[in-house]
Amino acid sequence: MPVFAVVVFAAALHASWNAVVKTVSDRLALMAVMGATSTAICLPLAFLVRAPRSEAWPEIAASMVLHTVYNLLLIETYRDGDFNQVYPIARGTAPPTVAVAAVLLGGETLAPLQVGGLLGVSGGLLALAGGRRHGSKRAVAFALLTGLLIASYTVVDGVGVRKAGSVPGYTAWLFTGAGLLTVAALVATGRRSGRPLRISSGLIPRGAIAGALSLAAYGLVLWAQTRGALAVVAALRETSVVFAAILGAVVFHERMPLRRILASVAIAAGAAALALG
Repeated sequence: MPVFAVVVFAAALHASWNAVVKTVSDRLALMAVMGATSTAICLPLAFLVRAPRSEAWPEIAASMVLHTVYNLLLIETYRDGDFNQVYPIARGTAPPTVAVAAVLLGGETLAPLQVGGLLGVSGGLLALAGGRRHGSKRAVAFALLTGLLIASYTVVDGVGVRKAGSVPGYTAWLFTGAGLLTVAALVATGRRSGRPLRISSGLIPRGAIAGALSLAAYGLVLWAQTRGALAVVAALRETSVVFAAILGAVVFHERMPLRRILASVAIAAGAAALALG
């Protein structure tokens, strides 16, 4: 299957699990269930698939920590922010950051058409984030930090998965460790706040579904990173904002103004340019 189609499908999965997160008020508990689900799926898998090469383990360890911090930042981002504002800010920050890092650190080059596509995707994403004069500054700040974390683990994983020689092995060990670290961090956070983590039985199915969708989405991205330029894959996966806008309009009955429609068209055109380049 072409890399373009795989990454866009992964973007749809990513928007879907974020929509599940949006519907839940106790996001700490939901993230804990997601982390436990990832570990439960990936720990047995890690011993069944080919292990990653030893030189990839520094990236795996670093990415475990980055994904854990990302999960914690995502909770804070959604605490005060509007979904249709903070989601595109977080996702829109990553592509240009990854592009600069991939060129400076990874020695990658982009064709002129791909540069235009990258600018189109990034511009469309940032346009989706605009238009709100009274948004929470705290939420916007956390969204920007989340975007930088996305860029960081994208670059680290792009390098690591190519060293690993086994996409399933890299994915399995990454999500096993990140899941355990996330659960541990959330338990510690609950204790520090004086509100111990409590998971209701009704939350478990939604957390399990969101965890499985998250694992599938990022596993596909890791596969794509072994076959395409990091900047291109990073930009294409941020088309998740288009799917999020559709989910917001259809599922959550949020408004879809002309600005948002035009921004979505810009993202689609930019993604096409990236694929053709």
